[in-house]
Amino acid sequence: MFHYETKDLSVPEVHRLLLGGVAPRPIALISTISKEGINNLSPFSFFNAFGANPPIVAFSPSRRGRDATLKDTYNNLLKTRECVIQVVTHSMVEQVSLASAEFSLDIDEFIKSGLTPIESDLVKPKRVKESPFQMECKLLEMRSFGEGGAAANLAICEVIKFHVAEDLFTNGIIDPLKIDLVSRMSGNYYSRAGAGVFEVEKPIGKKCIGYDQIPEHIRKSEIYSANDLGKFGNSESIPSEDDVKVFIQNINNEKIDDFEDGSEAFLRYQHMNDYKKMLKAALSISDSKIENIELAVKSSLQSNDMDFAWKAALYVKNIN
Repeated sequence: MFHYETKDLSVPEVHRLLLGGVAPRPIALISTISKEGINNLSPFSFFNAFGANPPIVAFSPSRRGRDATLKDTYNNLLKTRECVIQVVTHSMVEQVSLASAEFSLDIDEFIKSGLTPIESDLVKPKRVKESPFQMECKLLEMRSFGEGGAAANLAICEVIKFHVAEDLFTNGIIDPLKIDLVSRMSGNYYSRAGAGVFEVEKPIGKKCIGYDQIPEHIRKSEIYSANDLGKFGNSESIPSEDDVKVFIQNINNEKIDDFEDGSEAFLRYQHMNDYKKMLKAALSISDSKIENIELAVKSSLQSNDMDFAWKAALYVKNIN
């Protein structure tokens, strides 16, 4: 690894490291209004939520890197104490990028970006019609950390009203594939959240066995990854030997249409990601039996079939 003390780096070098390593970052599209009534719209990727009671969000309208001047968003917020924070979706990302251009104070970025202003209910700054998730906010506090170029200004805001598109929800939660958020990476790179969505079962409210209670032969396997072992550790119990015995008997006795014995069949089922047939084929061959069983287990873990994964993984210990 490279090792850097920040005192030895220039500000641009520190900035590049932060942008590359602290990513992907959600994007806040901030709408403010000047005392003269001019709309301002600008995106910020140093942004996140920090509490729900009351609902607190914060972002950083930092000083400009080249000359340490303060941005219009910062000045407007201090004067009016109000803003609207919108999320950024893939369908609007190019327009949002356009809004980040440094226009003069008397220019309305809604007009320049082509985004549509709509009235807010509780604050004066306009909402962005194209964003499916909008938060009307009051500024609670502005904290400043330096006066040099790229110095942070932390705007801490309380959300006083949400506006959320009805069609975003699946089973009562905002569906990441429907909202299709984008986030910032380093340089000109962005990330599209929906394209890389996956699930990790949370251990909240569970009495997990933990990594240390996973049987040694599973922990020492060369097939399972650290993430695979994490899934085992997230379980609340381990199947009994009798459960494993019944499970294997059922696999051996199961009649599966188009099933073929042998190593070639195992590879074909592996390509199909059919872990049940993979296991049945693995049990029918002598060569590389343990490795093939564990590959079937790994495939079942990818499908979050933990009962299958546990019983097949535990059976390996019985193979001499």
